[in-house]
Amino acid sequence: MSKPRVFVARQIPQPGLDLLAAETELVVAPQDGVISRAELEKGVASCDALISILTDSIDAALLDINPRLKIVAAYAVGYNNIDVAAATARKIPVTNTPGVLTECTADLAFALLMDAARRVTEGDRLTRLGGFKGWGPMFMLGGDVTGKTLGIVGMGRIGQAVARRASGFDMKVLYTKRQALSQTEEKELKATRVDLKTLLAESDFVSLHCPLSPETKHLIGAAELAMMKKTGILINTSRGAVVDEAALVQALKNKVIGGAALDVYEDEPALAVGLVGLENAVLAPHLGSATLETRTKMSLIAARNVLARLRGERPPNLVNPEVLD
Repeated sequence: MSKPRVFVARQIPQPGLDLLAAETELVVAPQDGVISRAELEKGVASCDALISILTDSIDAALLDINPRLKIVAAYAVGYNNIDVAAATARKIPVTNTPGVLTECTADLAFALLMDAARRVTEGDRLTRLGGFKGWGPMFMLGGDVTGKTLGIVGMGRIGQAVARRASGFDMKVLYTKRQALSQTEEKELKATRVDLKTLLAESDFVSLHCPLSPETKHLIGAAELAMMKKTGILINTSRGAVVDEAALVQALKNKVIGGAALDVYEDEPALAVGLVGLENAVLAPHLGSATLETRTKMSLIAARNVLARLRGERPPNLVNPEVLD
């Protein structure tokens, strides 16, 4: 009896692949970069299970290529790239890799906050170009972090992890969330729930940790940026389209806010026109989960989701559980 075939749309850490190879016929796309649509279609056409990357568009047309497809396993926590409704209509389970990105993404968010506040990346560029001529009392002045106010938009697991880090800097924490945290959680995190307008107006740093949805697309636009302090710094490690990137460029150019530190972009990997040339913007290449430990855990979770489905079991991380009810 032939083994089920698993197609992985891009190289992922080896431990997950080893797990799959022991029980399946494994095919890993060989390209170094985003897979082409033609190659993605070719891979999907002959597989029983697909492990997709967040840069892959998994739409209804792709799903229709192979009626035998048993699962689409996202190698990511987010799955905006997958048409979950289309998968559900075709009785195809969709899974993700939750719970492993919290600490490393919170680490990065706070690293970006510190970088933007103390102008580390800007100073690195200047030093490499020979601009450092010696210490001076007014040279490369940034801003304090300790004792400042941090606004967290979206107080889920990552937002709470960022709040825990802020406590080490004696920061006041404001947050927005549809459902308030419990009094115990608020006390532990030293956090106060406010509306978005208040958060933007009172925070020295605004860190975004909300999912992308129709309600949160361009949640931070020109009007919201104008509500922030002139010295305020915006940090985004959530989803690029939560911010109107063109409006952000104008706000940074016109010194409406003090700075921004971004790990995600609206039309990634493309950047809004003018963003690259701004000294008051720190630009990271989507490093939120980019640690060896975290990416390895993600590969193992994705593999286990696939193997559970191929064995006739319920995958542990379903995002559309109704397909197997």
